[in-house]
Amino acid sequence: MLDETLLDAPDALAGADIHGLLRGAAASGARARTALRHATEAGLTELRPDGRPRAILVAGTGPAVACVADLLAAFGNGAVPVTLLHPAGSLPDPGALRWTLPGWAGPLDLLLLATPDGHEGGLTALAEQAYRRGCTVVSVSPAPAPLAEATIQARGLAVPLAEVPGEHYEGPDPRDAYERQAPAPPAAPGLLWALLTPLLALADRLGLAAAGPEGLAALADRLDQVAERCGPAAATYGNPAKTLAVELSDALPLLWSEGTVAAAAARHFATTLTSLAGRPVLAALLPEALTAHGALLTGSFAGAEDTDDFFRDRVEEHEAMRARIVLLREGPPAAHSAAVAARDLAYGHGTPVSELEPAEGSTPLEATAELLATVDFAAVYLALAGGERR
Repeated sequence: MLDETLLDAPDALAGADIHGLLRGAAASGARARTALRHATEAGLTELRPDGRPRAILVAGTGPAVACVADLLAAFGNGAVPVTLLHPAGSLPDPGALRWTLPGWAGPLDLLLLATPDGHEGGLTALAEQAYRRGCTVVSVSPAPAPLAEATIQARGLAVPLAEVPGEHYEGPDPRDAYERQAPAPPAAPGLLWALLTPLLALADRLGLAAAGPEGLAALADRLDQVAERCGPAAATYGNPAKTLAVELSDALPLLWSEGTVAAAAARHFATTLTSLAGRPVLAALLPEALTAHGALLTGSFAGAEDTDDFFRDRVEEHEAMRARIVLLREGPPAAHSAAVAARDLAYGHGTPVSELEPAEGSTPLEATAELLATVDFAAVYLALAGGERR
């Protein structure tokens, strides 16, 4: 059960947030600005490539890397195929993972390496393999770290990872900071923007996305605006993220998306809800979601209320999990939108619907920032107030 009283108690939320999840979400805008500064200092924004790569390959550790690949593909709009390289290994530990380039990869292709660690031997070996194949290599990782050094040795471009502002405690006794805050889980919010922002700047230089310095500055501003609107100090009734967390309490979220950016946000939301809050989630694209998830609206997860024995004692009764649809869109529905059919199907089966849509007139970058930041805050609130305080 979600402890709704905790949502409107900022001090209690801070006490429950032993991993610093709220601070990570609130600092996303600052982290994006730092990442852009690192990219500029590394020379990435001054690149003048001779043309587009034949393909973009993405590899790295942590849940954020999949979202990075999703968004690069979304902004590229199919002009260049983007492939996420999945690792193999006997253990989930980053040190045991190994990546392999596709057999066709060569001098015409671009390899992007993104990681919050930088000590993964598998990624270092992948950079060396790419160098032997003639691939161009760009990495975003902590510096100094073995991966950054391997990237430079492969004649690639290494961009330092932007850290969370204030991440390193500089007080009289550094041990106090470690006692107060445990290491953040891999799906903690904020890291995505440290990895994504430099690669969006690179995509702009390649002509794959309108993500120049001004656009990325506007993205960071939108992240700040969402942090103000969705932060712990904002009351639940006017806070979209807290409201969504309450709506998804004891629900099976069905994330239905329309548009490539919204689809990336839905998959990211599914990952963070599962990883941070321990919630089962299903995501699907419209209009296919209408048939793919249709059976969930009529089976044991149906939203219709059981009316037999209305006067039975429900105090000790466990509340059944019901499906709830979350519609994610990049903007107002177009004439051919499946959103109307989605609502009709949901309401026809008594299934509640939540909707997420960026502010009218948002650029694609601003829409991306608003959707992702809102769902990040919602996942954090579910993790903190839902009993999953790992």
